[in-house]
Amino acid sequence: MSKKRVLITGGAGFLGSHLCDRFIKEGYHVIAMDNLITGNLENIEHLFKLESFEFYHHDVSKFVHVPGHLDYILHFASPASPIDYLKIPIQTLKVGSLGTHNLLGLAKAKGARMLIASTSEVYGDPLVHPQQEDYWGNVNPVGPRGCYDEAKRFQEAMTMAYHMHHGLETRIVRIFNTYGPRMRLDDGRVLPAFLSQALRGEPLSIFGDGSQTRSFCYVDDLVEGIYRLLLSDYHLPVNIGNPSEITIREFAEEICRLTGVELKVDYQPLPKDDPQKRQPDISLAKQVLGWEPQVDRAEGLRRTLEFFKEKILTPAEQNA
Repeated sequence: MSKKRVLITGGAGFLGSHLCDRFIKEGYHVIAMDNLITGNLENIEHLFKLESFEFYHHDVSKFVHVPGHLDYILHFASPASPIDYLKIPIQTLKVGSLGTHNLLGLAKAKGARMLIASTSEVYGDPLVHPQQEDYWGNVNPVGPRGCYDEAKRFQEAMTMAYHMHHGLETRIVRIFNTYGPRMRLDDGRVLPAFLSQALRGEPLSIFGDGSQTRSFCYVDDLVEGIYRLLLSDYHLPVNIGNPSEITIREFAEEICRLTGVELKVDYQPLPKDDPQKRQPDISLAKQVLGWEPQVDRAEGLRRTLEFFKEKILTPAEQNA
């Protein structure tokens, strides 16, 4: 039998590239697709020498064609940090709407199962804590974050419509804050910002008073959850994230201890509609997928720090 073939959109991005690695490891033929607006070929250059890997430079908001059979499509193409989607809001909306529609059409034509990358942002600034999958969210559709939040909410609705109307095999993962090697240093999210600032000896930027919370999941744990969800029989949304919640101020202190620098803080105004609480309820993932995180934050941060050191510090500074 020929290898099973999987298309991973956003394949040159942080999460997409780790998914490419996992599916190569599992023996699949992997086709990565990316328009490289926020993705980086460095993330997947180690795969180009493999016969079981292909790369398509393409924007999924335009018609998508892939020759040959496809067994699975994982739709991870989208800007995913505020600094990106506030800069390119229309492209963000298009990849979540037109891109999702194009890929669902491709999945239908190929008889493929499709998994979409949704997000904890569908819960907005939540009034329920921790967040369960049956919570409908508190989202401002006309606020600055609406381009991302509503793109993902539409993506879920379109995916469910294809599932119910066409009988398409679909899966929906709601991803909470994830971190690890290959994050962009300048992507604007709190973890790369804190690590970069600490390694450069700069004050850590905290928006608001730092009492807002986040829950950080190491990328390997996330990929495991996604892989299990794809191969499961469950078609409704599933939260994948680490329920270990921490305030941003406590997280800043943790980063400074890890990097051995004194905590200095640059307090800045809280962005509009910034969620005050973020913690996944993963009861469903435990029940349906037998999944829960295995890498604690201390170990995950240690691995991530090594990646950031290589990107920021000179060889002499790394060995100091």
